[in-house]
Amino acid sequence: MTLPAETLAAIADELAAAERDRTTVPLLTARHPGMTVEDAYAVQREWRRRGVAAGRRPVGRKIGLTSKVMQVATGIDEPDYGAIFADMVYEDDSVIEHGRFSNVRIEVELAFRLAEPVEGPGATLEDVLRATDHVVPALEILASRIQLEGRTIVDTISDNAAMGAMVVGGTPVRPDDVDLRWVAAMLYRNGTVEESGVAGAVLDHPARGVAWLANKLAQHGDRLEAGEIVLAGSFTRPMWVHPGDTVLADYRDLGTITCRFT
Repeated sequence: MTLPAETLAAIADELAAAERDRTTVPLLTARHPGMTVEDAYAVQREWRRRGVAAGRRPVGRKIGLTSKVMQVATGIDEPDYGAIFADMVYEDDSVIEHGRFSNVRIEVELAFRLAEPVEGPGATLEDVLRATDHVVPALEILASRIQLEGRTIVDTISDNAAMGAMVVGGTPVRPDDVDLRWVAAMLYRNGTVEESGVAGAVLDHPARGVAWLANKLAQHGDRLEAGEIVLAGSFTRPMWVHPGDTVLADYRDLGTITCRFT
């Protein structure tokens, strides 16, 4: 890390205030030009620690920027990860307050529910599949508390990888019951198809993203635990949503997920 602890704490304060007040802050990298990826993860860990101390219950992790389509859409060329708390998880057909978030967008993903821990370094795709109880369709609601234009991976990681919330629905499947690379989905807004994709766009197999996460967490002295849910990364571009929008993702054999924003 290059930034002093008091600066990292001040950044965590700023982002917590932006989340609470539903606002955005200027780019961190413009104001702290020496800030590194490790500094950003230190900010994120402090944000997560404060959430736990305040009574929020951690339930998993999200992986971001695992597909080329997302890297091109954001101008960022490496994956990242963030934390998921229980109060971020919505069930299918939920009505969601749009104003709870900033810069609200939707992504199409698969979520892995782990039955066993996955620990790096050296975690593989096969390790992830063995440890997974089931895989289920999910939508990720992105919420950026830092301005979007000009942001870097450092800004995004500090902002909990832009995690706002997630919606879980459709049909859970065992990881060996379907070819997860070929799970496909069409994303609708107000009855019109806006995006589509296949899960293999995530590092050639969505479980490979989970293995990447386990190995990255090992660098930070952490691991994926049994019972956690892991969002494996989007295989479509993010779709903007507004108050009044109804969103539906059709995963064909794995069912559908829908939510409405007010």
